Amino acid sequence: MRIFERLDELYALGDRIGDSPEEDAAHDLAAGWFREAGLEVEVDAGRNLIGRTPGGGREIWTGSHLDTVPSGGRFDGALGVVGGLEAVERLGLPGLAVVVFRDEERGCAGSRARCTSGPLPDAFLELHIEQGPRLASAGVPLAVVSAIVGYSRQTVTITGRAGHAGTTPMADRDDALCAAAERVLAIRDAALAVPEAVATVGTLTVDPGGVNVIPGSVTFTVDVRAPDRARLDQLLAAMGLETGVGVEPSLMDASVLAATRSAIEELGLPVLELASGAGHDAGILATAGVPSGMLFVRSLNGGVSHSPDEHSSEEDVLLAVDALERSLARLAGA
Repeated sequence: MRIFERLDELYALGDRIGDSPEEDAAHDLAAGWFREAGLEVEVDAGRNLIGRTPGGGREIWTGSHLDTVPSGGRFDGALGVVGGLEAVERLGLPGLAVVVFRDEERGCAGSRARCTSGPLPDAFLELHIEQGPRLASAGVPLAVVSAIVGYSRQTVTITGRAGHAGTTPMADRDDALCAAAERVLAIRDAALAVPEAVATVGTLTVDPGGVNVIPGSVTFTVDVRAPDRARLDQLLAAMGLETGVGVEPSLMDASVLAATRSAIEELGLPVLELASGAGHDAGILATAGVPSGMLFVRSLNGGVSHSPDEHSSEEDVLLAVDALERSLARLAGA
């Protein structure tokens, strides 16, 4: 089918890192599809690609991004673009648009640029794979996204006292790595106590780093995420970390949520609401005041993403496009 053929065409371009020739090629490919569908094509100041249906009125956007991480999968970002185009083309209503944001993976550069330099839509709804196992575990193909997590990323240094590994008695040691290990486990336990929150220690550097030297200091990173500011602050306080955040949590808009819920119900499916643990362009637009929402489709293979093993079934994808089409129609007042 056309959706899956287009996903394969994009995947064949290889890694589409932001600002690379491969990302440019993906945008060129999508622009051709937009023109074939009769959409009016624009490239804005942030190099985002927009395909609009002819006619004025309110602007309801859907879409996502086409850049990838190194060795990424077929669906992340790309599904929101090709699925959005399919839904918009089926509807043929004025005031609809499919947007392809630039360089999402390295900090949502395209959507941030749009929010600071161009006019914004009346609503935005992004279709995306879940990138996790919760829908598969629940046995449900689709979900409404209620919020996109905010996060704080910090660096922690634990100081001890370096010494000879063979001559310093165990009882006399001030081993920074042992203290760091206890702190890492405490961070894990703190995150387990806050619903829908997560915390990850992703890098750890031991100094002086000799095989026969007691660690004198350890520096590690912490990535802390939660779907609202109250839980994020609670978690940071429990971990003894600073309460500043890098990205604020963003709630999805009530009217967009309602349209998406109704669309899923019309398809005879249960409505599951989830917070997204990953950042998305929809969160950037929501923070800028655009009524925004997201529709998740079930990920398979254990929910793996950012990997060639990333996968969703054809049946689930087609259900997601049907739900997206119905949601957009409601938002457009059709």
